[in-house]
Amino acid sequence: MSSVGPELISPRSSRVAAARRLAKRNFRGKERLFLAEGPQAVREAVGHRDTLVELFATPEAAERYADIVGAARDAGARIHLASEQVIADISTTVTPQGLVGVCRFLDTPFEEILAARPRLVAVLAHVRDPGNAGTVLRCADAAGAEAVVLTDASVDLYNPKAVRASVGSLFHLPVAVGVPVEQAVAGLRETGVRVLAADGAGDRDLDDELDKGGMGGPTAWVFGNEAWGLPEETRALTDAVVRVPIHGKAESLNLATAAAVCLYASARAQRAAGGCRSVTGN
Repeated sequence: MSSVGPELISPRSSRVAAARRLAKRNFRGKERLFLAEGPQAVREAVGHRDTLVELFATPEAAERYADIVGAARDAGARIHLASEQVIADISTTVTPQGLVGVCRFLDTPFEEILAARPRLVAVLAHVRDPGNAGTVLRCADAAGAEAVVLTDASVDLYNPKAVRASVGSLFHLPVAVGVPVEQAVAGLRETGVRVLAADGAGDRDLDDELDKGGMGGPTAWVFGNEAWGLPEETRALTDAVVRVPIHGKAESLNLATAAAVCLYASARAQRAAGGCRSVTGN
């Protein structure tokens, strides 16, 4: 069982240097480790079995969040008391909250996601902004989606901004990464999932699709790039291209907002059809 070690005074400590390098994608990929910053993310990491490897905490944060630190220690994580300078050196935020965890990668093979026969899936194709990726993941979690897929053209799931924007949802549901969009769509369709592309230029209206009553079955939504949406070749792979109707004068919706609307529309339709599993306890 790990115990609280001595305060790490110098940012030049080898443990600090190793953690700091995880801000870079190539080091994350090599070590298969990433950073979870702040009490919410660390608490979720502790609750996800065998994920938290190491925890850096200022003395003040260790006292304030004694339950989190204690749970991390009980889970076998190495605990380091660290100066505020050390935490600032490791953290990628402007105002660190005194806790930084080092976590193991936790993505799920795409084949396992298909084998579970999910009823609601978010597919992020060509999504490059880490904040948007994390927020869509959070929306998917809130709507009760059973999986998220990031294609090989999308941002790194473990980018610190994506981890923060997910607000802990990264630890709640299976996420597959690096899947070619063609493979993602084909695999989902083969398991009986209807694949819809969300695009502002879609020829079908979300309201109309709901009114027709055909959205109660297993559904995957494909979301595209923040600036230019989905390329034609990706739209052509899907069963339908659906737009979120703009009833007011707004020019458009941003990616995360559109994703929330689409995912909740499917969740409600599935619940009405009696086919959506209840998701509680997250």
